[in-house]
Amino acid sequence: MSIEQQVIERAKEGKLLTHKCTSCGFLHLSTAYFCAKCGSKGFEDVLLDGVGSIATYTIITVAPSGFEKYTPYAFVVMAVDNSELRISGFMEGIATPADLPVGTRAKITGFDERGILIQKQ
Repeated sequence: MSIEQQVIERAKEGKLLTHKCTSCGFLHLSTAYFCAKCGSKGFEDVLLDGVGSIATYTIITVAPSGFEKYTPYAFVVMAVDNSELRISGFMEGIATPADLPVGTRAKITGFDERGILIQKQ
């Protein structure tokens, strides 16, 4: 199974597959090929709970072709708990900034044609 398929399967379980540098311990998203901190190419897989808080987002009310049925939605960036990682994903039902204050607790809930799905906790 490719790394991309593994990331998808873990997201469907509400988890985030990451790579931990075997030299310095720095965490990376699983698509890293060398450590951003020390340059090492050695990694071990680490599975994190897919929870965190919303760092920023943009609300989509006029969607690109094929995504019209999901509007309104937010494309969010979530700061992952217990790491320096941030991931992006889709959150349904967000129409105004009042619907999603920055800092809202959130979690990964799945994966589909939109990518990683994130919901409020």
